[in-house]
Amino acid sequence: MGIDIGGSGIKGAPVDLAIGELAQRRHRIDTPVPSTPEAVVGVVAEIVSSFGYEGPVGCALPSVVKHGVIFTAANIDDAWIGVDGRQELERRLRMPVVLLNDADAAGIAEATYGAAKDMPGLVCVLTFGTGIGSAVFVDGVLVPNTEFGHLEFKGGDAEDYASARTRKDEALSWADWGARVGEYLRHVERVISPDLFILGGGVSRRLEKFEQFLECSTPIVPAELRNDAGIVGAALAATSH
Repeated sequence: MGIDIGGSGIKGAPVDLAIGELAQRRHRIDTPVPSTPEAVVGVVAEIVSSFGYEGPVGCALPSVVKHGVIFTAANIDDAWIGVDGRQELERRLRMPVVLLNDADAAGIAEATYGAAKDMPGLVCVLTFGTGIGSAVFVDGVLVPNTEFGHLEFKGGDAEDYASARTRKDEALSWADWGARVGEYLRHVERVISPDLFILGGGVSRRLEKFEQFLECSTPIVPAELRNDAGIVGAALAATSH
């Protein structure tokens, strides 16, 4: 089973790993406010229980995660920092848990089943939602916890300038927001010189609305698993540990 913990919602479902698709319709619950470890773990337990599931669980979190321990908290409560999230989840679920960065989970799904499958070179998956997540692969091997949404840009975090949430909060047109995303992509180009950008998150299914405004020399394609990539990648990670 895969669980994708986001700043606005927590969603999960069992996954058919043979084909990289959800085995049942996903269950989504709004992220609790405040999104403390205790509150979020409770929601995860509710989602897992709703499927009557028992087995390994993968959880994707908008954080730098190293060996199950949380080092940053983007769009979730700062109380997560320093917590052994894997241990907390395993204690509540009584099942084996793998915890990883949410964009890394989405990237793993794309590298296994989607737009990054069998792609050589340096591939950068960027997820646009409440924030901006990143996953980087070199010849198919993940470089974890890159967090390019928090690159300093325009005097602040890049995601405060170009996330999908910012488009809504500032009521930006697709043209204006696309121009911002293009600026951000050029900034990432200067940092890592990728061979391919894969754009994920909810906006990936609407790429035609803003792709003409993305002035960027690197090829750009939409994520194929769309907004289910985090769930699928988390479930895949759970079976590979």
